[in-house]
Amino acid sequence: MSHPHNDPQYPIQKSDAQWRAELTPVQYAVARQAATERAFTGSFWNHWASGRYTCVGCGTALFDSETKFDAGCGWPSYWAAIEDGRIERVIDRSHGMTRVEVRCAACGSHLGHVFDDGPAPTGERFCINSAAIHFAPIADAPPTP
Repeated sequence: MSHPHNDPQYPIQKSDAQWRAELTPVQYAVARQAATERAFTGSFWNHWASGRYTCVGCGTALFDSETKFDAGCGWPSYWAAIEDGRIERVIDRSHGMTRVEVRCAACGSHLGHVFDDGPAPTGERFCINSAAIHFAPIADAPPTP
């Protein structure tokens, strides 16, 4: 699935050259080309510190460690985003499946997918690529406006 580079709907705009300069090759492949890292290989699948997970592309706070849970799938999983407006949901029909892709609503970076097999209270499982996020420990976490 190709990614809509420079889609004007996203408030944060960068050229392809800027994205490539700011991201590692793996981060670029995931965030800008909707690649998926292999299960159990990312830096955050088994990471349990308190803090916020932010978009690798623009720094927007997306997920809080309070909503992270062990889904056993090999990717960081959360039962909710910090708030709905920070995540965009897009129907993804790639690879012969129909899934719901999640992107950063600020810059359009691909984060992963959301499934309806998560725990209460939402019943959702945001299955996120480690390469699409950074972690800010609670003391350094950006405040939620």
